[in-house]
Amino acid sequence: MNEEALRALVRETIARLNSVDEPSTAPFTPSQALPLRRHASHYRYALPETDGPCLIEPSVQCTHCGYCQSHGH
Repeated sequence: MNEEALRALVRETIARLNSVDEPSTAPFTPSQALPLRRHASHYRYALPETDGPCLIEPSVQCTHCGYCQSHGH
């Protein structure tokens, strides 16, 4: 690709990004909810809240970070 082709590509891209689209004449339709599939790594275990030792590192006080509830994700 030579310099002139690169300049033409940049001009074309800038023109495309700066162009104003015509507003749609279709009436507004509310968006529909997308089906959401939960991944197992996002699951949070229901553990009782305690002010005792951390479940992951029992030598320190629990700071309620949630790491033990979510595999750290």
